[in-house]
Amino acid sequence: MEWLLAHADEVLPTVPIAASGDANTQLLEGSTEQGNQDGDSGEITKNDTEEPEEGTVNTLAKSLKCNECSRLFVSQLEIEFHAAKSGHNSFSESSEEKKPLTEEEKREQLKRIEEKMRQKRQEREVTEKKEALEREKLRIRSGKEMVAARKKLEEDEVKKLVEQRKREKLEEKLARQRVRDQIEQDKIARRAKFGITTPTDGAQQQPATAVVIPTLQPMTSQPAKDYAQTRLQIRLTNGEALTQTFGSKEQLSAVRLYVEMNRTDGDGPFSLMTNFPKKVFAEDDYEKPLDLLGLVPSAVVIVSRTQ
Repeated sequence: MEWLLAHADEVLPTVPIAASGDANTQLLEGSTEQGNQDGDSGEITKNDTEEPEEGTVNTLAKSLKCNECSRLFVSQLEIEFHAAKSGHNSFSESSEEKKPLTEEEKREQLKRIEEKMRQKRQEREVTEKKEALEREKLRIRSGKEMVAARKKLEEDEVKKLVEQRKREKLEEKLARQRVRDQIEQDKIARRAKFGITTPTDGAQQQPATAVVIPTLQPMTSQPAKDYAQTRLQIRLTNGEALTQTFGSKEQLSAVRLYVEMNRTDGDGPFSLMTNFPKKVFAEDDYEKPLDLLGLVPSAVVIVSRTQ
């Protein structure tokens, strides 16, 4: 079959019966010539000269036929296309000739092909639009999740920094208190060692008690504990405002750190101040708690640029 498809346009050789008939004819001619030379007038037998009977001559294959759907094909390309499209794999030679399409059939077939191509194009466009919409939804969802994750990370970082500063300040406070206690113990030990019977003990003890009292005074002047938190409105240099709730015991440095991480008016050094009452916070004020600075239960803090 492969040879037939490769030589579809060539004329096929004559069938074996016809070839044997030609051979018989040649033999008959050779016998006749030999009989003439010998002078014999032998009679040619009927079996050597009679034509092949009808039905014994093989007809030429004019096309290939699909045994599963009975369609006719004239080229190897058509067979391969049909097999790939339909899955049929049983073909045989056929003496039927595939009739060429009329102009009307060609136009109809062209119309069907164009309609199929149009449908495929529309389906492809619909699919592409759906895929583009899904990609856009995924991009928006991913963007929102990323923004939320970034915001949460920033809030966690601020909390960690604030907690770390609070721990550091507490440790420093405890260390200073231990030093003061040790100094006081050393003073008492020296007085006990060198001035047990002298009247100067009372004079020395009076300043010592006087020194302790002022250190305890700030503890009694703290504001009421009802204000555990304070709500601050922070006005930036570009007119926008940030609102955040802080603990009343948090230091002013926590507010400055929050401004640095959330400001929208650009970078650059700045300072914090209040209008009512008018006050510009100095560097040592940033180590003080908000309640001691009078920023509870609520206050307005203004950001101003510094040179």
